[in-house]
Amino acid sequence: MTSTFPWRLLIGTSSSPGGTNRGIYAADFHGDGSLSAARLVTEAPNPGFLARHPIRSVVYAAGEVTRTDPKVVAGALNAYAYDAKSGVLELLNQQATGGMGVTHLSVTPDGRAAYTASYHGGQVAGFSLETDGRVGARSAWILPTGTLGPRRDRQEKPHPHCALVDPAGALVSVCDLGLDVVLTFQIAPKGATVKPAKPSSIAALPGDGPRHGRFSDDGKFLYVINELASSIRVLAKSNDTGGWSAVQSISTLPAGFQGQNICSEIQIHPSGAFVYGANRGHESIAVFRRNPSDGTLAPIEIAPCGGRHPRHFALSPDGAWLVSANRDTNNLAVLRIDPKTGQLSSPVGTTEVPSPTCVLFCATE
Repeated sequence: MTSTFPWRLLIGTSSSPGGTNRGIYAADFHGDGSLSAARLVTEAPNPGFLARHPIRSVVYAAGEVTRTDPKVVAGALNAYAYDAKSGVLELLNQQATGGMGVTHLSVTPDGRAAYTASYHGGQVAGFSLETDGRVGARSAWILPTGTLGPRRDRQEKPHPHCALVDPAGALVSVCDLGLDVVLTFQIAPKGATVKPAKPSSIAALPGDGPRHGRFSDDGKFLYVINELASSIRVLAKSNDTGGWSAVQSISTLPAGFQGQNICSEIQIHPSGAFVYGANRGHESIAVFRRNPSDGTLAPIEIAPCGGRHPRHFALSPDGAWLVSANRDTNNLAVLRIDPKTGQLSSPVGTTEVPSPTCVLFCATE
């Protein structure tokens, strides 16, 4: 991706009763942190999560197939041709996931496969990708099982919330909020088929509720943000066995906080020096300094996100900006990142978007 301005933000949204969102929106991002007004670039029901193809000008979005029963949401993976000049998305094709709505998706670094997770449906699906970026037939199907976590209000069944491909494209890790576990699967060298890796699971602490994760660029560390416990767990990969061990759990909240909070997104700064995690309830972004040797985190600050319910956020490719998608205030907020300390400024730019749930930086040329 080019680092010249302006970048473009593509914004996934979620439907809600009385909501005005109609699909995927776009806003231009300028060098001073300001944003253009958001505009609709394609109509789609509940395109809540987005990802780019690593090579092609193709964007993938969580989606829904046509409903035969209004009470049942059938999930789909949509592929769109992305016009960098206009920002318009043109639907290439759609494949049903075979379950309920999609909450997360990721693409292998070589663009050969994509994986989706369904929180409500309890399944993970894998798809081979065609050479032009279209989604091929489903070729992987995972139904996580195991002992449920102790929170019966949220952990009443398996809830895979994230299907994360590692930097080498060799593993897909599934954060299951209901089972308090991160499951690991080995990806076939060609296509999207998977088999359990060895070891195949990493237990979270009871009641953690793992939601999303991020690998370090070298693949040696996995950072998992826990929705229910409001914490980040640091996992380290063994050079000898290939297994994972927990080296740290650290809170995303200030000491003494007594309110309701659930975490959402986690990101690693492009430099690898900082890690960021979002709080919904405290309405903030927790900032940590990362030790690249042992992977551990040290708290720096907890900064306001510029709205309510930061469902997702993204870091600019140059690491200078953080954009928070604040669902309940229908806005994006742009925060400047200090390159030396990792600290965040107060919002320097904002734009209105109906129910934003994902933000994706894209090139404009």
